[in-house]
This record gives sequence, structure tokens and C-alpha cells, in this order.
Amino acid sequence: MREEDIYDVTIIGGGPAGMYAAFYAGMREMKVKIIEGKDQLGGFLHTYAEKTIWDVGGLPPMKCSKLIEWLVQQANTFNPTVIFNRQMERFSRLENGILALYTAEGEIHYTRTMIIAVGRGVAEIQRLELQESNDNEPINLHYTVQNPEYFAGKRVLVSGGGNSAVDWAIELAKVAQRVVVIHRQSEFRAMERNVSDMHEIADVRTPYQITQLHTNGERINQVGITHTVNRDHIVLDVDEVVISHGYTSNLSDLASCGLMMSDGMVLMSQHAETNLPGIFAAGDCATNESKVRLIAGAFNDAIVAVNRAKQYLNPEAAKMAYVSSHNELFRDKNRNISRS
Repeated sequence: MREEDIYDVTIIGGGPAGMYAAFYAGMREMKVKIIEGKDQLGGFLHTYAEKTIWDVGGLPPMKCSKLIEWLVQQANTFNPTVIFNRQMERFSRLENGILALYTAEGEIHYTRTMIIAVGRGVAEIQRLELQESNDNEPINLHYTVQNPEYFAGKRVLVSGGGNSAVDWAIELAKVAQRVVVIHRQSEFRAMERNVSDMHEIADVRTPYQITQLHTNGERINQVGITHTVNRDHIVLDVDEVVISHGYTSNLSDLASCGLMMSDGMVLMSQHAETNLPGIFAAGDCATNESKVRLIAGAFNDAIVAVNRAKQYLNPEAAKMAYVSSHNELFRDKNRNISRS
């Protein structure tokens, strides 16, 4: 192990928390590495790249794909080392205190501190639990929406009760002939304002769940839905079906390394500290009593985690970086902007 192979902080995961952590660690003049399991930065944001994001402070509403683009650009401000297509399986602490991170691909990465920002981990779509949907899924059964315009002029059924289902219903109602939304509960687990907007522009039916798919060849042409209380059954004519029943993830590998978990997430303090020295957490993979599950919350987690990592390395270090308007690191960058 050479000294040049050791990083001040290694960030596991390249989603919003991981990307902002890389940027902020650069502001703190730390040597930074990101290890990302996929072949691109952005993490779970890529699953809804065509959705419109409204709730990032100071930014106008924009497509999530655009937000990813800007976050990637920001993350690379201080030229961190970025390793793609690597899955960290475990880690251990060497006798000299350095952390050794072992990947499924047989590599070892060395670091003085680590920020776990793996989001939802290896997320798997919760598929529709019907026999006919599992044996040979129809071509118009969708678990994500890549291009809303594909649904233009069509009769669309959206099944789900979370933010993604509500957001897709709103987006698709702008172009579709009709959008019917069903949810097996009476209440939606989504932003209240968005739920209100959905009720205004879509046909919302609760509490219903899909109980039958009627196909004509490779396509669904009708869907049977059943009321979960009185068992009333309705058959709807459809052109496209969107299933948004959420995702499952497994972060158990982290627990096997000694990290304390809570409800399947890494338990962290108010200072983003885990129970293991020098290991911090940020974003959707982590939890504490005041956790905010928004992109803005992931940014805050990242800042807190980086600041604590910096002080772990140097207890005399400032508690936070100088703000960018007064930070000498941005002097030349600001000059370049003013010239362009």
C-alpha cells in the first residue's frame, strides 16, 4: 500500500448525497474518491430522469435529468477520483487505522475515512404480483416512464400510492387521453399539494388494487380492479399500465461489517457519525430522528458528514468550510466565469 493510494475520504455511492459530498470535501481540500456501483453518477435519480423536480432550494422546476447533469458537473469541480462499476462488499480497519474497502471485483481501496451514501442500495422494483404478469409480461406493462410523450392520447392506468405514482399521474395526465389512478389504501403517501393536483386532473379511485389483467396477444387491453373493502369489481379499458409500487433494497452487507442499522438503514447521529470511528453516512441509506428525505436533506447530510470527517482527520480543523463567496479556492474559478 503506497501513500498515494490512500484517500482522505472515500464516498460509497454517486447519488445526490455522494456527489455533493465530493464537492464539499473538495472545498475542504480533502483527497476524494467516489466508488459507484453503476456506470454513471446520479444514483436513484436516473429512475425518474424525465420527472420534473420542484423542491430543490433556489432552483426553478426542471427535469431530473437536468438536475443530474448539474450535480455531476458540481461533483467534478475539484477533480475527485471516480471509480465506476464497483460494488463494495465489505471493509475492515488495518493495524495502522487505515480502512480497507473490498469490492466484489476483487479490488482493495484504502482510505482514512469513509462516507456511506449508497442511497437505496441495490434497489429492485416491486413487481405486480399477478400470475399473468409474471409468466409473460405484456409489452404495455411499465415499471418506469422513460418518455411521457409515448403515452400521448392513450388511456393509462397508474397503480401506486407513493410520490412516484402521484408524480407520474400528473405528468401523464398532461398528454394522455385519460389517466386512472388506483391505490390499495384510501390515503396517498405523497406530497399533499401533489395529491391535490392529481385529484384535479386524473380519475382517482381508492381503495382499489389490480386483480386481473386481460390481454389481447402481447398487450393488456383491460384491467380488473377490486375494491379492497367491499370487493366491488370493475373492468377498465386501457392502452398502457404503469406500476409504481416502490422498491426494495438490501443493505445487510453493511450490518455484517459492524454498522448499527435501524429499519434496514444505517443508524447515524445528528453529526452523521455511525457507531464506527471514521465512518459516516448521508442520504437515503441513513436515518436518525431528524432525517429529511428530500434531495435537499441529502445535501445537508453530505455537508455534516464531510465536516465531521475533516475533524476526525484533524481535530484542529475548522468546523465547516468557508462559504464559497469568501473561499479562496474559488478565486480563479470566479475569474474564469467573469471572463466567459
